[in-house]
Amino acid sequence: MKKILINARKEDYENLLPLFEGVYHVIVHADGVYQVKVFVPDSDLDAFIERIKPAIDMRYRENLIEVLSPDFVISPYLKRAEEKTKTPEKTPIEELLDTTKPYQKFDAGKVVLTSIAGIIALTGLFLNNVAIIIGAMLLSPILGPIYGFAINMAIGKARDGMRSIGVLAGLLACVFALSALTTFALNLVTPLAITSEILSRTEVSPIYIFMAVLLGFASVLALARGMSDLIAGVAIAAALLPPTAVMGIALAMMHPYLLPSTVLVLENVIGMMAGALIATLTLRIGPREYYEQVAARRFITRTVLLIVVLAAILLALSMVLTPLV
Repeated sequence: MKKILINARKEDYENLLPLFEGVYHVIVHADGVYQVKVFVPDSDLDAFIERIKPAIDMRYRENLIEVLSPDFVISPYLKRAEEKTKTPEKTPIEELLDTTKPYQKFDAGKVVLTSIAGIIALTGLFLNNVAIIIGAMLLSPILGPIYGFAINMAIGKARDGMRSIGVLAGLLACVFALSALTTFALNLVTPLAITSEILSRTEVSPIYIFMAVLLGFASVLALARGMSDLIAGVAIAAALLPPTAVMGIALAMMHPYLLPSTVLVLENVIGMMAGALIATLTLRIGPREYYEQVAARRFITRTVLLIVVLAAILLALSMVLTPLV
């Protein structure tokens, strides 16, 4: 159950009043502003916001819409209303956008956490220990930027979407540089063995990009539906963190494998971006206003074309490199 608090001027309140029919609500009039408290089932929230938002002129500071989640509500009427609703639950656009904000800028916490995860993954790769590599995936905050990219592009906020990709590129660059420097330094002290876990992440194949599309789709679907981000985050990290660490190893001591490992990482990134965008289209995530919808479609079309071109290049490289590795 959600509680919606609406402040509206008299003019806007008159537009809103017909929309409250059949919805449990309480109205208070104070200082020329109407305050309306509305309770709706979770599954009806997005549709209700869709109805009331056009009726309020949000240019006025008196007008606002606030959504809260009460710990519990005791009301037989609301309980019956919630039991009767059959609408599939849909997370409001505003809530989705709010969850992407932390992934649009660098902060020390993300860099440190990703760097630690990269070192742990590097250790697991050289020890040929799958358990250690999985432990590194649990720490890595790489899922957020891909999710932020997909949601913001679907809403038409291309600049915020590209910021998220910039954060992802920066985090992967940290893992790459740290892995290369650590490998170079350790190799000066003691010879390092090339394990099967390392070699397995230098193999390229066109199938990887299609697997990455499915992974990106499933991850955004899970997050948008309010499912746990732990499993999705581990899956994303599995596709990006160890291969990026292998890129660093290849730069330091396995030069012939640098290109294949780089292609593998790019395949995973491009594939997951494509899958994430497909998920937003499947879930019909988009802006509410018509002019914003037009802008969003334009941005998505351009992004899809760019992803298709990059994917075609990577597929061609994969087919060329496959017999060589």
